[in-house]
Amino acid sequence: MTRGRLAERVAVVTGAGQGVGRGIALALAAEGARIAVVDVNVETAQQTVDACRARGVDAVAVTADVGRREEVAAATDEVMQRFGSIAILVNNAHDFALGIPLEQTSDDDMERSWRTATLGTLYFMQACFVPMRDRGGGKILNIGSGGALDGDAGAASYVAAKEAVRALTRVAAREWGPHGIHVNTLCPFARTPRWEAFAAEHPGRVERQAAALPLRRAPGDPELDIGRAAVFLVSDDSSYVTGQTLFVEGGRMRT
Repeated sequence: MTRGRLAERVAVVTGAGQGVGRGIALALAAEGARIAVVDVNVETAQQTVDACRARGVDAVAVTADVGRREEVAAATDEVMQRFGSIAILVNNAHDFALGIPLEQTSDDDMERSWRTATLGTLYFMQACFVPMRDRGGGKILNIGSGGALDGDAGAASYVAAKEAVRALTRVAAREWGPHGIHVNTLCPFARTPRWEAFAAEHPGRVERQAAALPLRRAPGDPELDIGRAAVFLVSDDSSYVTGQTLFVEGGRMRT
């Protein structure tokens, strides 16, 4: 039998083909969870599945556009048919563009970000509510952003969607707590393909970011830093934590 804090629990992780989603999926797999990797990219999703299986757990790739309710419903049905239950949901998928001044932000920019992050989170929470309620509870982890609290320049569509995700987290925590469903937000600072591309275009940025943090290290590792924090929030170790936001950013502080 697989051992670990999440042994035999079924976890759905969206946008898990790369970056933060992949790191969280691997960290959950290392603790024994069975993983449903939800992504629009079949190839990267399968790569994450293979990596999860290498950690000794069952995993499956599920293709879905999280911004389409019917695809979310179909994906959830597929997971239920494969595993029979859903104990953990991690809403990470988000399609967005950065570097767009506020005055140039278009309806398409806002819709793209809103549909994948905010509506995608809503759709998956709704789809997983009954399976979690029927099993007596569950853990939902929504991925936010510290940059959304800071109001990062050139990121209007991104920060608006991410803060809406945090708002949904708080509502769900209040409404679903009586059913034993915990809902929290994690805001990571992690080394992702998008971040690496940005860093390559801005030499010295890594060193400046690291120097500004108390831990003097930037950014975090998607599995070892972000994923382990996620494990805490979806395991029994956080049994008295819900409706909260955890910042995993190397000690970055806000006033």
